[in-house]
Amino acid sequence: MRFMNGYDVENAVERYKNHPILGPATRNLDRLVEWTNENSDGWAYWPKPARAAAKLMELIERDGTNRYYGDRDREDVTIGEYRKALAPIKAFRTKQGADFKIEEI
Repeated sequence: MRFMNGYDVENAVERYKNHPILGPATRNLDRLVEWTNENSDGWAYWPKPARAAAKLMELIERDGTNRYYGDRDREDVTIGEYRKALAPIKAFRTKQGADFKIEEI
């Protein structure tokens, strides 16, 4: 499973802030990380939210190579993939009674 630490998430938020799909994707991941840090031992120590965000992290980083890391335009992502990646996060939010906002497209 791919894992993005807090630093990775912050960098992705900045890198893709103007991207129509990855902008909302990274902001949602950042909100999940923030909520997790405020309501547990932290993002790095509670695997349940990271498992819920696995598809979203994969969408953001793909295989982690420079091909994806350096391309801010990233035409390889689709709205359908984004919506599918949000489903486990929405389920996690509901089960945990979390109140972080999720941006829809």
